[in-house]
Amino acid sequence: MTKVSPRKLLVVRNDKLGDFMLALPCLNLLRAALPDCEIHVLVPKYTESIALTFDAVNRAIIDPGADAGLSAQRALLTEIKAQRYDAMLTLYSTPRIGLIGRFAGIPYRIAPASGIAQLYYNHRLTQRRSRSEKPEYIYNLDVGLKLLCDHHIHSATLPAAPHLYFADDEIAALRSAFCTEHRIDPTHQLIFIHAGSGGSANNLSIDQYVQLAQLLRSRQGHTIILSAGPGEEAGATQVATQLGNDVAHRVYLSRDGLPAFAKHIAFADLFISGSTGPLHIAGALNCKTAAFYTRRRSATALRWQTCNSGERRLAFSAAIEAEAEDMSSVDIESAADEINRHFMALHTVE
Repeated sequence: MTKVSPRKLLVVRNDKLGDFMLALPCLNLLRAALPDCEIHVLVPKYTESIALTFDAVNRAIIDPGADAGLSAQRALLTEIKAQRYDAMLTLYSTPRIGLIGRFAGIPYRIAPASGIAQLYYNHRLTQRRSRSEKPEYIYNLDVGLKLLCDHHIHSATLPAAPHLYFADDEIAALRSAFCTEHRIDPTHQLIFIHAGSGGSANNLSIDQYVQLAQLLRSRQGHTIILSAGPGEEAGATQVATQLGNDVAHRVYLSRDGLPAFAKHIAFADLFISGSTGPLHIAGALNCKTAAFYTRRRSATALRWQTCNSGERRLAFSAAIEAEAEDMSSVDIESAADEINRHFMALHTVE
């Protein structure tokens, strides 16, 4: 163990957006316990902008990715070495990143004890994530707590939701402008349905999202916001076309980057989607969420649970009697009934 707290720390979560959002509780834990530490994150280019919105993060280092050439890997090693980090905490480790940390001469390097990559770290935490016995963000927190323990910091307080925050007046003004632009009654609940997917887990079909939107009910009225990121426009458009004039809806295409998308999600009264990055943005913001998961061991509702408060999330999965990834087996009527009762103050689907 070392007695000197790290003054400069590199946190690695360089895979998908949802994975990175589930690292935010760990980052907030580290920031609270190490207020004077300079915390950098290693991320892919597309998550850089949202990483820099986090108060816990001082700087983002861009990972060119495993497919980048040798010169790009050498440039990354040179940049990391020049930063003279005291510690490196890797939440998702690969041999490439492990080697770079080792060759950069970072004195304290910790990662989950899994696979060949663990050989390049001088501190490890056995987790067996493949068993999916905990939420991913808890696994991440455990690694952060291990780093703090190794530096004789035992009084860290686990962070509570929200883990991502924007000023209330900014979000209220954005919601008002959004309702005006899209001619939405400002008293309506705004129910975001995000039909897109990052591709790491099966999703509901377009027809299922249409059926769900048709079954939602509210006392004071609601408008469905069909959100879509770049490359996801077709799904939102298909849902909108099938809804026609039967359900009040608008299409919101996010074209101004992840921070702008996150600020729009922040005014959602409910966010509905499969297990994908925007869902985990909603969770970090402590929005109400209703999520749909497979039962595949590595993609269960428990493993990829959102990090919002327990009473603000619902999860639905493929039927027990169906194949683990058969999302067509999800009972949409039952899900809509539970969403209506839990989040929209109704007892039955009318």
